[in-house]
Amino acid sequence: MIKPSELPLNKDGSVYHLNLLPEDIAETIILVGDPQRVARVSQFFDSVEVKKEKREFVTHTGIKNGKRLTVLSSGIGTDNIDIVINELDALVNVDLKTREIKEEKQSLRFVRLGTSGTVNPKINAGDFVASQYTAGFDGLMCFYKDHKNSNFQEKFLKNFKYDTIRSMVYTSECSQEILDIFKEDTVVGNTGSLSGFYGPQGREVRLKALDNDFLVHLHECGLDNFEMETSAIYSFAKLLGHKALSLNCIIANRTTGEFLEDYKKSVDEMIEMAISKL
Repeated sequence: MIKPSELPLNKDGSVYHLNLLPEDIAETIILVGDPQRVARVSQFFDSVEVKKEKREFVTHTGIKNGKRLTVLSSGIGTDNIDIVINELDALVNVDLKTREIKEEKQSLRFVRLGTSGTVNPKINAGDFVASQYTAGFDGLMCFYKDHKNSNFQEKFLKNFKYDTIRSMVYTSECSQEILDIFKEDTVVGNTGSLSGFYGPQGREVRLKALDNDFLVHLHECGLDNFEMETSAIYSFAKLLGHKALSLNCIIANRTTGEFLEDYKKSVDEMIEMAISKL
């Protein structure tokens, strides 16, 4: 039995942070970072049957073309993904009344719809990037005994020059099954999930970043775009038996200086495209 200290529940039996019950979610879950983007996704549903929120975690579940879908906001960062994926998995694979792990496991589909920047001069602002491989730089998966890096790990680290960061790097990969659904409408690339927005992504305000060429070096090692969640989504999906794909609308190319002024229009186009294929 899983102790209450390990999996806390609310008084109504819902999982602690997400405030959700098993019947509140669909098998296919769209993950977004911004809580306000949840309504921007669910506006394309034919109907919405569930609306719940707690902290930065907002959830809408509804129907589109006869298929049940859930859209949920994770907030920013892999630490939030640690909460989101573990609690979503518990909703389908733990009996929350007896606190026993179910013998028959259910596999969920996670599709992240986000925004990101790139340093790949061949990727334009407004492109949709589907992440095949991902590298995380936060060390999160070092806390999970059974995590195994993907076959991208050796290739990425072969020429990686930052020894102080090397030990924190972990890699994973998408679900090929879901990638096949989207690859004709996207640029297939590899995504780095950085542990911060400023220094880790080479930005300087009052603090000097480790290296202004850090992102360029990551591209030389095999990464194309950069955000803050995909590495954890893929890693947890693999560990727990789920399937995941990350789609990002590129809003800036930091090599060419190109910036997508009206990026919300492009994000809506990505949302509509994704929903139509799911």
